[in-house]
Amino acid sequence: MPTLLIQDGFRFHFFSNDHEPPHIHVEKGDCEAKFNLDVIELVMNIRMKSKDLKKAEAIILENQVEFLRRWREYFNR
Repeated sequence: MPTLLIQDGFRFHFFSNDHEPPHIHVEKGDCEAKFNLDVIELVMNIRMKSKDLKKAEAIILENQVEFLRRWREYFNR
């Protein structure tokens, strides 16, 4: 489970057996969300508060190019 970034209490990662489309998992405490990366879009939310979702999305936007590069590099796509 490669961790790409830990920032402001969020952990951004993907799973070693993940699938298309490119996406990132975000954890904060016992909350989790998943965002697509090509076009940043929330696709799953488990207990994450609205303000935390917005903060996570902003961090993803800041790091979108790097997250996509690392996802594609890891999965050879």
